[in-house]
Parts: sequence; structure tokens; C-alpha cells
Amino acid sequence: MTLKPGWSWLWRPLLGGLLVLALLTAPVGGLLALSDTQQLVVDAWRLVNQSYVDPTRFDQVHWKRLRQKALEQPIQSSGDAYDAIEAMLTPLGDPYTRLLRPDDYATLRSNTQGTVTGVGLQLGLRSGDQQIVVIAPLDGSPAAEAQIPSGAEVLRVNGQATAELGLEQTAAALRGPSGSRVLVELDVAGQVREAELERRQVELRPVRSKRLRVGDHTLGYLRITQFSEPVPQDVQEALADLNGKDIEALILDLRNNSGGLVSAGLAVANDLLDGTPIVETQDRDGLSSPQQARPGRLYDGPMLTLVNGGTASASEILAGALQDNGRSELVGSRTFGKGLIQTLIPLGDTSGLAVTVARYLTPSGRDIQNQGIEPDLALPQPEPLDPGGDDDAWLEQAGRLLASCLEGNL
Repeated sequence: MTLKPGWSWLWRPLLGGLLVLALLTAPVGGLLALSDTQQLVVDAWRLVNQSYVDPTRFDQVHWKRLRQKALEQPIQSSGDAYDAIEAMLTPLGDPYTRLLRPDDYATLRSNTQGTVTGVGLQLGLRSGDQQIVVIAPLDGSPAAEAQIPSGAEVLRVNGQATAELGLEQTAAALRGPSGSRVLVELDVAGQVREAELERRQVELRPVRSKRLRVGDHTLGYLRITQFSEPVPQDVQEALADLNGKDIEALILDLRNNSGGLVSAGLAVANDLLDGTPIVETQDRDGLSSPQQARPGRLYDGPMLTLVNGGTASASEILAGALQDNGRSELVGSRTFGKGLIQTLIPLGDTSGLAVTVARYLTPSGRDIQNQGIEPDLALPQPEPLDPGGDDDAWLEQAGRLLASCLEGNL
């Protein structure tokens, strides 16, 4: 190109402007330097891009454009980065693939290790009106010491109405640093009362067992409330103890077990199955990985397994394996229906990601995502609020069913 005399002064600034524009529009990983908070967004996008179970969703939601859109926003703090990551993940339409802000990430990690810092209230939604109620206080917890009973309605936490917070945020509001206090307003049998509780570290005791007498029969009861790191060892010890008490049959209680570590659930399945299939997982490439139980089992007598709508994820893997292999009938109500598996991934700060990395099928090939598992026998409603407690009508019925089975009446 030939420039007219005197125009060079115009061309040089134009070249400079084009250079600045090129720098500003360079692709991520190119010439554009990122701040630490922007890098959090890029790292989150990259980790999900590498591991998410269904990469076909990326084209559907314009995944690369979502990254660019997130970086176009002012990201000057960690909070800005977290907001941008959440906005970026939302179009995937997967509630299980999510950002875990530092407090949530720490809480989830501690849960998988068998402890939590809070007041020790297990909460649920009452069928019918969706009121948040106390399922049970954890033994030895501040809630148990305050004698908060099962079935109490939780109305407010620190003045915030639980109807506005919802179940997850109510649970989050009850957690907090050890030594801090929280005010809980409850409706106990029609009487409104307040309880100021001090938060502290609570052992979750995810495995509990006891011996039951039903007529002339001695039964074992094994309840698993979640699959955390200590569970496989705790289950082995519990089964050894029950076997030492000469139990004739076993009731396995998986009610309100929302899952946890899949590896812990597989380990328990190994203890109860004898060389039979446990589960088949499928990754993002469509590759299947069948999991088989090892030969032999720690308990080989008759079993019944209690399940309900709170039985989800890893506990559904176990329940489905027991049912499909004819090892144990399921009694109770339909399970939750979470056939997806997540992994926890730390980000560069103290936050992290939960990313869906696989889906699973039961041994018979059932995909239970959004379907759940139908029990062999549905038990009558209303459902007991305190599984394993003194007024647990479902446990009583399961005991009678097992006793009848031992007597050859079923």
C-alpha cells in the first residue's frame, strides 16, 4: 500500500490501536494476561470441559461462548469469580455439577470424613406440605442435649423463615464455626419454642447396629446414614459383632442415606455379595466399567433392606445390587433416583467443584436417574420420622416379615 505524504502520522496510531485490540481479544491462554480471580474462572471451565460426563451438552449450551461471556464481566474479587462460575455452569442444566464456595467445600469434605461442625440436626421435608422437620438429632450433639425431638417443625434460623430459605439453605444456616451460636425457632407438638444452640464438631456416626428380638427370633439391625471414609471399617466391625450374637437374619436400613463416597458404598456391597455384579459405570466416552464383588461375604444369612425417598446415589447403587442379585428384597418406598456420579475437584483457592463424571446402571441394566428404585414391598404411609427409633413402625414391620420368612410363612 502506498501512503500519501503526511498520512504516516495517522497510520502509526492506527497500527497501535490494532495491536491493542489484538491483545484485548486474544484467546484465553494466548497473549492476554489473567488476574488470579479470572484464572479461577478459566480453571473451572477447563476442569469441567475435561471431565463432564456428557460433552454433547457443550455444543448445545455454546460452552466456549459461556467462558468468554464470563470473562467479559468485571472480576475483581473471589466473590465475582464465584458468581461468574455459577452463571457459566447453570446452562448445563445439571444441579449436581456446581461450584462449592470455600465454606461449602470444607463442609462437604468434612462430611465425607465422618464429621460436621454444627448443631447435629438431621432435617427433611414432610410429605404433603413440604414443611422442614427434624428427622432426628445426632447422638451427643447440641440438638440432642437441648432435647429437640423428631418431628419438630423448624420455623426460623437466626430470624430467617425456613419457608424462604428452603432445605439446603436451612441446613447451611445451622452450620458454622465451632463455638458460634445459632437461634432456632421450632414448633414442637403445636407449641412454639426457641433454642439457642452452640455449634461444635459432631461425630456423624454413620453406622449403627443393634440386636432385635422379634418373637422367638434374634435379628440384627444395621443402619448406614451416609457413605463416608470410616463406613467400610465400621460396617465390618458391626457385622462381626452381630454375627457374634448369633443373629438369624439382618435388616439393613438405608433410609435417608443420600449417598457420599461411591467407593465406600462399593466396599459395603463387597461385604454382602458373593462374587456377583455390583454396578456398571459409564464415562463420557461411553466406556463401561463393571464392578464385581469379590468371592465370599461377611454375612450370608437372610436379609431385608429398608429404603425411602431419601435413599440416593451410592446407597441406591447398594440397594440396586442387593435387589438385582436376589440377595435382599427392598421394603419401604421408592428411592430418590440419582444415577449420576460426581467427583470433587479443588480449585486454586479454598473453593472447589463437584462435577458429574459418570452415570451408572444396576446389575440388570437399569438406569435409575430420575426414576428411582421401586421396592419389592411398599410399606404404609405416613413414613416414620426417626428411622431406628422406638416408634419406627416400618422397622417393626420389617422385623415381622423376616420372622415370618424364618418360619417358612413367606
